[in-house]
Amino acid sequence: MENGSKMRLTIITGMSGAGKTVAVQCLEDMGYFCIDNLPPMLLLKFIEMIDQSQNKMDKIAVVMDLRGRAFFRHLSKALDEIAKKDWIIQKILFLEASDEVLIRRYKETRRNHPLAPYGRISEGIKRERALLSEIKGQAQIILDSSGLKPVQLKNKIQEHFSASNDDTFSVHIFSFGFKYGSPIDADLLFDVRFLPNPYYVEKLRTLTGLDESVSSYVLKYAETKQFLEKFIDLLAFTLPYYQKEGKRQVVIGIGCTGGQHRSVTIAEYISRYFAGTYRTVVTHRDIEKRSKKENG
Repeated sequence: MENGSKMRLTIITGMSGAGKTVAVQCLEDMGYFCIDNLPPMLLLKFIEMIDQSQNKMDKIAVVMDLRGRAFFRHLSKALDEIAKKDWIIQKILFLEASDEVLIRRYKETRRNHPLAPYGRISEGIKRERALLSEIKGQAQIILDSSGLKPVQLKNKIQEHFSASNDDTFSVHIFSFGFKYGSPIDADLLFDVRFLPNPYYVEKLRTLTGLDESVSSYVLKYAETKQFLEKFIDLLAFTLPYYQKEGKRQVVIGIGCTGGQHRSVTIAEYISRYFAGTYRTVVTHRDIEKRSKKENG
């Protein structure tokens, strides 16, 4: 790796049904490049490719299911070799659960245990525990998901892999025009068509909320100022609770008629206001859609 930077490599393994899917999804949300079910014999090849690549990745998570002794031998060898590389910070996350919980989860999903496809689930669990006992002893992080809901397990993983939730929590604010359809992916949706419309000022009609003259026009009105005060107060109250609940991103849609003037102005204002507190991203879905002669 260049400039003395280190890559964080996390091996996700553990009992089948203990929550590896939740773990990899959580780490993916936290910015990790994730690979599900990579054969251990390919791990070193993959690391070599990363080292030689021009596009360096600093956080990688790999899920490995140990379903045979040959797999375990390959993984042990790969981990020993990786430990010699001073540019890699290696961790093993081991997911555990009680036999009772694992059996219940298998019955709920109507799946057979991979190590006992034609036998009893309990037999497969017993074999898997024996097979994984050594790698469990090497794990830096062991999480028991027996009494945890998926969101609770996700929170525990975040505690271990993020020094601060602020590092990964983001607020995505986007403007849009209702005339082009309402978005379906917004967590919060606001209609600002009640604000004074710059479209009816001829010199502002062809401009957008990114132009200072348009934003000044929208922001100068008392109703806009009052709305922003209440809007900011609402977000300042709710965003920390979204973050605490485990969401990695909150999407806020702000709409006006054509997505050119008012919604753009408000989206830009809100993004700037919270930029010092959260990682903010602002986009304008429909700003280029209307021609100069279209109604905005």
